[in-house]
Amino acid sequence: MARQGMLLVYTGEGKGKTTASLGVVLRAIGRGMKVKYYQFIKSPERTYGEQIALGKLGVETVQLGIGFTWTKTPEEHREALAKAWQIVKEELNDETTDLLVLDELNNALAITRFPIDDVLPLPEVLEAIQNRPQTMHLVITGRSAHPSLLALADLVSTIDATKHYYADQDVKAMKGLEF
Repeated sequence: MARQGMLLVYTGEGKGKTTASLGVVLRAIGRGMKVKYYQFIKSPERTYGEQIALGKLGVETVQLGIGFTWTKTPEEHREALAKAWQIVKEELNDETTDLLVLDELNNALAITRFPIDDVLPLPEVLEAIQNRPQTMHLVITGRSAHPSLLALADLVSTIDATKHYYADQDVKAMKGLEF
């Protein structure tokens, strides 16, 4: 029986969306699948623990963003998103990829600080997701998943923030836990 590619979405305000995607990646690697991992917001100017670990496992992790939306100008972010979408659009057509992870795509699609509809058009994103190779599993993470994406998904996990040391204890991001 041919494998049917699944669309898994991890969203919500809680910590653990990227971590959940990494669990899926570990299983796929263990089964000999070809995995690709793209991050929409994180910048290649920094290093991340998941990037280091996945590199050791032979999975290239590509940071397509330039950081948080308040760290650069809207035009810089728009340019990065446009380039990111062109790369990912090609990847969504790669029939040799078993599992494609689009980390933080939900965050990118939810940007409201500046217009993104012309550089990361939701209808085009949804169409590319629907038209990906039938056997490709796709994992999308990030807060504020769009309702249209949720409707397409085969699995949606919403991760809630019951308690978090950022807000509750004013603790900053820690190496090995957040990056």
